[in-house]
Amino acid sequence: MWWHRIPRQLALFGVGGAIGFVVDAGIVQLLVSKADANPYIARLFSFFCAACSTWLFNRRFTFPDRGGHTLFGEWARYMTAMSMGFALNYSTYALVVFYSDFVHRWPSIAVAAGSLPGSLVNFMGARQWAFPRRRKAVAEESKKTA
Repeated sequence: MWWHRIPRQLALFGVGGAIGFVVDAGIVQLLVSKADANPYIARLFSFFCAACSTWLFNRRFTFPDRGGHTLFGEWARYMTAMSMGFALNYSTYALVVFYSDFVHRWPSIAVAAGSLPGSLVNFMGARQWAFPRRRKAVAEESKKTA
């Protein structure tokens, strides 16, 4: 049955998310503290880098048996799906940075605050849209349950 895969996929998606967090927080913090970048603009660049790193992880480990699109098509679908969760994430990030002078200097803290709101949206978008079940796998599973 399909539902037995979800706990494993959630766990691996969490590992990918942790990798993405390190990339996201590290890049935004580096840009703000060393390059004196605007934390709002720097976050857009750090998100792009983090989303690319999580796409690589998730396509290899979390959803290796799913897909069915060209490499670019899969990446574009994944980036679109992650953008939905990022809207929630960035809103939280921007509010925390705006209201705290300390966090304005340490935006990696705001990255952490924004991570949770978008995680479930990102998982569902990745699982259902960016890495959909292949038609052949759906047909085979239907035969097993019938």
